[in-house]
Parts: sequence; structure tokens; C-alpha cells
Amino acid sequence: MKIVHDFPREVRVIENAWIPMTDGIRLAARIWLPSDAEIDPVPAILEYMPYRKRDFTRLRDEPLHRYFAGHGYACIRLDLRGSGDSDGLLLDEYLQQELDDAVDAIEWLVAQPWCNGEVGMMGISWGGFNALQVAAMRPAPLKAIITMCSTDDRYSDDVHYQGGCLLNENLGWGSVLLSCATTPPDPDIVGGDWRAKWRHRIDNAPFYPLVWMRHPHRDEYWKHGSICEDFDAIACPVYAVGGWADGYVDAIPRLMAGLKVPRKALIGPWSHAFPHAALPGPAIGFFQEALRWWDHWLKGIDSGLMDEPMLRVWMEEYVPPAPMHAERPGRWVAEETWPSGRLQPRTFYLNVLSLGERPDSEDRMRIASPQTTGLAAGDWYGFGAEGESPTDQREDDGKSLVFDSDPLQERLEILGAPIVSLELTSDRPVAYVVVRLNDVAPDGASARVSYGILNLTQRNDREHPEPLAPGHRYRVMVKLNDIAYAFSLEHTIRLAVSTSYWPVICPAPEPVNLTLYTGTSQLQLPVRPPRSEDADLRAFEPPERAPMPEMTTLTAAPLRRQVERDLTTGITEYRISTTGGDFGDAALARIEDIDLTVGYTITKTYRIHDYDPNQAESTVEQTTTHRRGDWSTRLECRTQLTATPRCFRIRGILKAYEGGTLFARRDWDEEVTRDLL
Repeated sequence: MKIVHDFPREVRVIENAWIPMTDGIRLAARIWLPSDAEIDPVPAILEYMPYRKRDFTRLRDEPLHRYFAGHGYACIRLDLRGSGDSDGLLLDEYLQQELDDAVDAIEWLVAQPWCNGEVGMMGISWGGFNALQVAAMRPAPLKAIITMCSTDDRYSDDVHYQGGCLLNENLGWGSVLLSCATTPPDPDIVGGDWRAKWRHRIDNAPFYPLVWMRHPHRDEYWKHGSICEDFDAIACPVYAVGGWADGYVDAIPRLMAGLKVPRKALIGPWSHAFPHAALPGPAIGFFQEALRWWDHWLKGIDSGLMDEPMLRVWMEEYVPPAPMHAERPGRWVAEETWPSGRLQPRTFYLNVLSLGERPDSEDRMRIASPQTTGLAAGDWYGFGAEGESPTDQREDDGKSLVFDSDPLQERLEILGAPIVSLELTSDRPVAYVVVRLNDVAPDGASARVSYGILNLTQRNDREHPEPLAPGHRYRVMVKLNDIAYAFSLEHTIRLAVSTSYWPVICPAPEPVNLTLYTGTSQLQLPVRPPRSEDADLRAFEPPERAPMPEMTTLTAAPLRRQVERDLTTGITEYRISTTGGDFGDAALARIEDIDLTVGYTITKTYRIHDYDPNQAESTVEQTTTHRRGDWSTRLECRTQLTATPRCFRIRGILKAYEGGTLFARRDWDEEVTRDLL
């Protein structure tokens, strides 16, 4: 990684600027801009998130925004209403108020003497979501966006539900947001009334996981902010970026297919992180790539970017399964348009314990997976840390129905979404089916290539589910996640089908037996023929960034992942303990330039019985600390999700301390009726 210290333009930083909203609320912004921007105004780039620009994202904000500012842009890192040092309350994700505030902020930016009236938005995750959503509102100064690791569909492709099943990440992420939204503002920024603002946040905090669980189907709540409802609403150019190891990658092909504006897509092997530093590698010079985009759309400089293919992706090769990969072998490939007319669907039939290119006579096979099927899944979305990647699938394969091809006699490359068509019956009105596409090496190691999940009550419609009629035969379609992957000579294609996938998803309300009809169920692979032009693709530059702020680690707490099986009770416990991502393995660290000590730890614990889904229990425990001189705060948050066949029970305890004294407390204990979930 090259650290750039000297830039074409000298940079100055405004530590905090107040941006007024039309209702009088002020949002807190940190701004980087060329020192002479008032004399020579520049375009503005807005990043808009709730993750505390003052401290928790400071280490990643500085090298990003200083870099662009040094190349002639004003960069604004804005805290959402009710987060960080901003006024107000953070009541939910992507509310209309959030989007209206962004439009107000853009109007404020173009009124500043250092802005020439041209604005872009960029962001990863939350900032990628609202960049799309604000673009759909068409504020006139917004000329282009970069959206990373985001989605166009808030129900089908976010941390709450997948395939109509409740993700355990709904509790995990919702708990993190609860802690983030109830952390105090910095007294050095907001002044003496910081304590009153802190209490206001705590007293009015929603229990976010509960909010989302009250919307188990794709209703109007989820349609708001899902720009797939009307792709034509977006009128500015879009650059969509993501990684195959992230949970959000499926949105990128949909955006390329659905949008009508100038658009580009880039998908690497990366996790939920910026491509200049993401794992697995190879990392690329993403800041330089983004500059080409901004120079083209905000400065009118022909960077050549728009002459290159619409979609560029990393074609992954087999690598032995491991808890983490520093790099994924493969190569860059591209398609001029998406969907690509070059793809050639290839069909395999699920025969008895085999995948064949011709169907055998119809037969039946039954599957009732142990509830612990899924322990080899890795995280729903990872950040590049040890243990996040899917490990050897053989244990999960042994708890599933598996269908193996003959060893391949030629290389086979795919790009896009594998589709599985299953004919089946269920013995319960609510049942889930999980399908994994694996690559089995000659030594027997099984590597997950892609997977898909379907709540069978949503087989026809995400919005209007219908219970299954036990014993009735259905044909259902399961779309697997998009992927670019090369199956090598002598490797075996494996399709594995299970009825559970814990702890990725919460289990079905009752143990389920599925009967699968072979000889008629099918797998369709999107085969990509070679493209000679791939060899001439422009090489990415090596990664570079601006310097990071100085940080001193005071207490380290390396990531730990542990699985414990109690053979007397049948209970399996999976525990993950880690720290805040931007601080590495520091559980407590000091940010030297603002003399602020910050700390964050989180432990997630999942417990389940092999054959009783109603013993499933998910718990999230967090501790957040802030200290400077005599100022000291600590936040402790514990949330828990359990279930019966009839309802979910979700509980939470939030304790806030000033010094060693309890400052405020919130308690939640709610039940949510299971509605075909």
C-alpha cells in the first residue's frame, strides 16, 4: 500500500461544521477541501452515515477524504440525524427524513464559496444505500454516485431477511445500531449540553431488531428505499462496486440490468470493505479508479473509464477451503453489457445422488437436516477477518442431500446466478430449503461457490406468502447468489440441499421433512464462454491512500471463534468475540490527534439443539467506552432472541454509565407472532 503525502493541491480540514436542516436541526460534518478552494471552487463529494465521523470511522475517513481533497474535491463526511455529534434522533434506517436531510445538505454544499455547484455522493454499506436512494430523489446538483456493498432491495437483500427467512444478522446488526445510536456526542464538539442530548437519545431509542421483525414480508415498509421499485427514478450516472465475499453482491447485476443511466460495475473477490484494502485480495488502486469516475462526471475530464466494459469482475478459481483467504486466485474478466447475451445456460438434472446432463427416471429422496447444518457457512457478510469465510463443506454436506457430477473433463466457467428448480413436498406448512453449489476437489475437499435460501411459503410471492399443504407436490425456483467461478478439470460440481442453515438463518418453527423428486429437479448454470478481449483489460494501479491518524493500542482483544458441542445435552454453541473493525484488534485505543480514548467489544453467541429448533438462542453483548480527561462514558448492551413455534421473543438491556455511575437504563421484552416464518 502506497501512502501518499504530497498531493496536487494542499488540503485543509474543518473538524466540525454545522449544516442546518429546514426544521432547525443541525447535522455535524467533517470537511476536507483544497486550501485555495474559496478562490478556485471545486466539486463536492458527500458521504452520509451514522457511524460517528468524530471517532469510530475517523481512521478510515482521513485517508479516503484527504486523498480526494488533495486531487481537487471538497469531501464531506456527514453524521446522520441523531448519530455522532448531529442533533435529533436516529429512529430507523433510510427514513424519508434521512433522505430529505441529504437533499438539504446538498443544497447547503452548493451554496458554499468553495463548491462549484457540482456534487457527487459515495458510500459503503449504509452510505451506499442512501446514495442510491438520494439519487432517486433527483436533487439537481447531484451529478453522479459511487455505491459500494449496498442493495436496491431492502427486503430481499439486506441483513434482515434472505429468501423470506429471518437472518440472525437482523439481531446482530440491529444491536450494533442500537449501541451506535445511543452513544453520546463529544462534549468538545457539542458543548455543555452533551449530557441532555445523550439522555434524549437513550430515552427515545427504538429497539431496531424488533422494528424489523414486525415486517416479516415484503410490505410497503421495505419497498420504501428499495430503488428496484422504480429504476427509472435515478437520473444520474451510477458506479456500483462490491465483492463476492460480501452479502450484497446480487444487487450489482440487477442495477446494471435495471438502470437506464450511464453505469459501471466492479466486483472483486472482496468482503464488505473498500477494494484498496479488502480481503480476500488482490486489492486494487480503488481511490485512483474512483478519481477517474469523479473526474469524468464532476470535472468533465475524459478519463477513458466510460469507454471500458460495463461489468468487470474477478473470475475466481478453486482454493482449498480455509477460515480466511489473503487472496483468491483468478483473473479479471469483463462483459460489455449486462445481462450478457454471451452466456450459455447449461442444465444438470438432480438424479439419485448424482448430477447428470440427462434425467434418470423419477425417484424420491427425503431430507430432514440437523439444526446445526450451516456451521461451515462463515459469516453472512464478512469484513476480511479470520474465520469469516466458508470452511470445508463436508460436514454440512453430510447433513444434506448431495448430488455430484462426474469429474469434469473440461474447464467450466460461470458468471451470474445459478438457478435451481426443485420438485418437492413438505410435511409442515412452514419449511425452508437451502441449496449450496460446491466445488469438490480431487482430494475430497468441498468449497462453497454460491448458495440460495427460500422460505417455501414465499415460493410464489415475497409479499403474500402462502402456507404449504403437507404432502402436496410443488415446483419451486431457488436463485443462488451471483458469482464468477471457474470449475477446474477433474473437479466435481456438487449441489447440496438442506432444510436448515444455522446460524445464518433462524430455524423453521418445527422440524421439517422434505421429499425431493429426482430426475425432474434441475440445476441451471450460467456458463460463460472465453472472451479474448479479457487479456487486454486495463490493469488496475497498485493501492494507495493518504496517511491515517495516529492511534495507540491500549488493550488488545484478538478475534476468537469457538464451537462447543455438549454431547450429553445435544446443544451446540457458537461464539464469536471481536472488536471494532477500524481499530484492528484494539479493544481500547487512543486517537492521538483529538486525545480521545475509545473502546468497543462485541460477543455473539448462538446456541441450538441438533433436533429441536425451539432451543435456538441468539445473544449479542457489547461494550462501548469513551474517555478524555475527566469525561468518561460506558455503554453496555445485551440483546437476546428466542422462539417457540408460535412467536419470537426478543429482549434487550441497555445500561449507560457516566464515570462509574449508572446514568440511564432501557429494558425491552417483546413477543412477535411468527407469520409464516
